[in-house]
Amino acid sequence: MSVAGNNSVSYLTVDEDAAGQRLDNFLFRHCKGVPKSHVYRILRSGEVRVNKGRVAATYRLQPGDVLRLPPLRLAQRPAAEVVAAAKERVELPLLFEDDALLVVNKPEGVAVHGGSGVSFGVIEALRQQRPQAKFLELAHRLDRETSGILLVGKKRSALTALHDMFREHGAGADKRYLVLVRGRWMNAVQHVRLPLYKYLQDNGERRVRVDASGKPAHTVFRLLARWPGMSLLEAQLKTGRTHQIRVHLAHLGFPILGDEKYGDFALNRQLAAAGLKRMALHAWRMGFLHPLSAEPLEFIAPLPANLRTYIAQLDAQAPREFSADTCPAILERQ
Repeated sequence: MSVAGNNSVSYLTVDEDAAGQRLDNFLFRHCKGVPKSHVYRILRSGEVRVNKGRVAATYRLQPGDVLRLPPLRLAQRPAAEVVAAAKERVELPLLFEDDALLVVNKPEGVAVHGGSGVSFGVIEALRQQRPQAKFLELAHRLDRETSGILLVGKKRSALTALHDMFREHGAGADKRYLVLVRGRWMNAVQHVRLPLYKYLQDNGERRVRVDASGKPAHTVFRLLARWPGMSLLEAQLKTGRTHQIRVHLAHLGFPILGDEKYGDFALNRQLAAAGLKRMALHAWRMGFLHPLSAEPLEFIAPLPANLRTYIAQLDAQAPREFSADTCPAILERQ
């Protein structure tokens, strides 16, 4: 149901995969390269029609709806650029796939989608590698610098269920991360409840800070291992705010190793010289109910080799001051 490159009025029939979407969200996805302001302008002007009538931007599409779309001139990225970038990765590591969803083990340094100066992302790669797939959409996001488990919906019904699940973290997905931080973390288990506020810097870059006017955010940290001056933690998300783990830890005085937004920049330069050239945050485990069958699922993405190598260096430099019973099993997973 693509409208890319249309130079005349086009008509689209809504199928089951698109059913239930808001009209404006549908247009954002299928009119790649068209500014949101222009999408809302053609909606307000009535140039977009559903079943020959005007509808609000919030209208929920129904199977069989016929959409009339005006000519749209898109500023699209050259297809060859996306294809070339997709071939660089060949195949993204998959942990699971069925008719409803994909579970990807995302490498660090790869964006989840193109944009903001990034020509290629996970979702573009999957679409290039699976041209027969009618529907592939992100169920949630990971920062570009973060590796690990990422869910992708293959059906609209599955994606909607996954979105609902992530909105209810306490009763939905159990998302856990492994993180190396600067400092000597003391508590075996610590609940951190600090509200987070999103804002833009003068250069337009997004940032987050702890602020009473922000949204509630809850992270549970568990100490797994400790060396002089550094600690390995498991972070369990109870809410899903932007940069939640990174900002909570930085605010507490335990910045993540290699974090270029909220970290210890002088230490990061030393770490890069010593071989750690990434942010030490990895989405290692996720448990949830299958979005369609409700079958319990759990996936583990082993700690990447570059993080295992750095931990081995820490072990070689000094004995661990603390190591939880679960730590060896986590580190030994291949």
